[in-house]
Amino acid sequence: QVQLVESGGGLVQPGGSLRLSCAASGFTFDPNAIAWFRQAPGKEREGVSCINRSDGSTYYADSVSGRFTISRDNAKKTIYLQMDSLKPEDTAVYYCAADADYYCSADGSVLPGDFGSWGQGTQVTVSS
Repeated sequence: QVQLVESGGGLVQPGGSLRLSCAASGFTFDPNAIAWFRQAPGKEREGVSCINRSDGSTYYADSVSGRFTISRDNAKKTIYLQMDSLKPEDTAVYYCAADADYYCSADGSVLPGDFGSWGQGTQVTVSS
């Protein structure tokens, strides 16, 4: 049974940092693409960042580029999202998603329909 379990969310002040983790299990083959999405109340789910197992290349949405860093530890089957210089507009539920075959393009975008497996989400609130 495929499982993606996020952790690390919480309440942080503007300008602060958080590190999200996503632990993957149950995959027959390690998925190539693992991404972070977020969804704020009343808004569509947005692709934030993505990383490819095949070559380690990454994608970042313009709204987080330079502030967020995605990484993966293949041995631990865990993906991380380091979030620095957080802003109130970063407040959302953050979801981890994986797909065996998808390849994230640095100059493209990631869409929810491209990913077949999802975690349950973790809340990130940026507020003073």
